[in-house]
Amino acid sequence: MSINFDKALGIHQQAMNFRAQRAEVLANNITNADTPNYKARDLDFSSMLAAEANKQNSGGIALNRTNGRHIEAEGLASADDSLKYRIPTQPSIDQNTVDAQVEESNYAQNALDFQASFTLLNNKFKGLVSALRGE
Repeated sequence: MSINFDKALGIHQQAMNFRAQRAEVLANNITNADTPNYKARDLDFSSMLAAEANKQNSGGIALNRTNGRHIEAEGLASADDSLKYRIPTQPSIDQNTVDAQVEESNYAQNALDFQASFTLLNNKFKGLVSALRGE
C-alpha cells in the first residue's frame, strides 16, 4: 500500500510555497524602499490558498479557454494574478509606495507563519514515520 503525500500533507505544502513566494515579494519591496516610482506589491495569501484548495477539491485547475484548440494548463502557479499593488497610507514625493515599517512588519509576520507551517508539516511527517514503524 503506497502513501499519497498530497493527501497526507494536504494543503500545507502549498501554504509553505506561498509563504516563501510572499517572503520574496516583501523582501523585494524592502529592497526597493528608496527606488523612485517603485510600487509596493503583496501576495494575497488567503486567496491563493483558497484557489489551491478549490483546485485540489475539484481535481484540476479552472481556466477559461478562448479556443477549443488551446492546450490545457496544468500545474500553473498563478502568483502574478495574486500579486496586488499596495495602497500607500502616506504618498511620497517620488511616487514610491513602500512603507518600510509596514513591509518589515509583514515580513516578520510572514516568517512566523512560515515557521508555524513548517512545524505543522514536520509533525505530520513524524506521524507518518511513526505510522510506518507501527508505533
